[in-house]
Amino acid sequence: MGGYRDTFNPATGESLGPAAEANAADVHAAVTAATQGFEVWKKIKPLERASMLKKVAAVLRENAFELAMLDAANCGNPIAEMQRDALIAAAQIDFYAGLATEVKGETIPMGEGILNYSVREPYGVCARIVAYNHPIMFTAAKMAPPLVAGNAVIMKPPHQAPLSSLRMMELLDGILPAGVLNIITGGTEAGQALVQHPKIPRLALIGSVPTGRAIAKAAAEQLKHVSLELGGKNACIVYPDADLEKAIRGAVNGMNFTWCGQSCGSTSRLFVHASVYDAVLKGLLEAIQVYKPGIPTDMATTMGCIVSQQQHEKIMSYIALGQQEGATLAFGGKRPSDPALAKGWFVEPTVFTGVTQNMRLANEEIFGPVLSVLKWSDESSMIEQVNAVEYGLTASIWTQNLATAHRTAARVQAGFVWVNQVGSHFIGASFGGYKQSGIGREEGFDELLTYTQHKNIHVVL
Repeated sequence: MGGYRDTFNPATGESLGPAAEANAADVHAAVTAATQGFEVWKKIKPLERASMLKKVAAVLRENAFELAMLDAANCGNPIAEMQRDALIAAAQIDFYAGLATEVKGETIPMGEGILNYSVREPYGVCARIVAYNHPIMFTAAKMAPPLVAGNAVIMKPPHQAPLSSLRMMELLDGILPAGVLNIITGGTEAGQALVQHPKIPRLALIGSVPTGRAIAKAAAEQLKHVSLELGGKNACIVYPDADLEKAIRGAVNGMNFTWCGQSCGSTSRLFVHASVYDAVLKGLLEAIQVYKPGIPTDMATTMGCIVSQQQHEKIMSYIALGQQEGATLAFGGKRPSDPALAKGWFVEPTVFTGVTQNMRLANEEIFGPVLSVLKWSDESSMIEQVNAVEYGLTASIWTQNLATAHRTAARVQAGFVWVNQVGSHFIGASFGGYKQSGIGREEGFDELLTYTQHKNIHVVL
């Protein structure tokens, strides 16, 4: 069996204690338990499964603050924001529990004496690997679709921040049958063992494009069913007729500076029309100042820290690269000077101007608090630049002209588009990307059905 490794507070460098570091043998043990759990779970009536999951949601709500505090200490995002994550997860669990009786097939007319019908059946054991920016929200919410569909599930929480998931399992003890829900904590070896295990036919990832490609390649060896929610280099587009006050606020909010831009949906490329460029930039540099890095477990903190030294070094290297490429560092770009933050992986909110689409700064996902501002005047050229990246996850469009809004929404290559809005997800609205931003959709009814296999049955009476 595997061993243990220390987990850390990225804001202080302090150890938060050991967490299990699973190896292939641990994964095999979890699969064995899940296989046994599945045999029990698949026989439980859908409404009874839904009732159990609603109890899970209630426990998450009751313990939301404790779970958020663990996440704030373990992944570096501010407690004031993170306490919503368990509540969002609970809402998604309730949404899928309410759809338990909708996992159904259909009949096809074939004439007298013939019955042709279809049913939807679970895969068996499903595995889901999630990212570090929302540990409890991803771990708790993403277990719901496979469970409602009748599968057993193995969740792999983020290697950097597993503590909230482990505490969740303690809180949920006794609600679900043994083996139905499993948590595996660990790094690359655990992830590879999950992907390669022959008794896991269905996999899902929330993570980076390179990780998604590696999983897709390995899963192809056994023709596993895979869904991938990956990265983004998302555009926020400001038209000259936009409500500039709202657009400025949207541009700032869309960067998710609260959690240091560590979000796949962050609108990290801001395209501003030349006629309003100066006004937008002025407002942006004023609005961004409310984000000041601080200790994540402090309720007053408006911006947390980077999850690890490795990720911090990556972000700082991109800030240096942006200056080398000729962009202008208009705001931030440094470690904060507060001595209380000296031991943590902090970086100021950062804005670059003078960015052009041929720069790496505008093409590669940084996953940090770095916003690139690009000036445009010709719409067709701007749309071409918006679509020039390999990603296609989200886009935000700011205009008061309905025709402009619909025209632009149709032309941008992104799977989730906001008009005069940014950042929000909506219960039941499917989320996912175009191009290298992923395969499949999550958060809607379609996701539930992807955890079922379709069987057609033809009966001659």
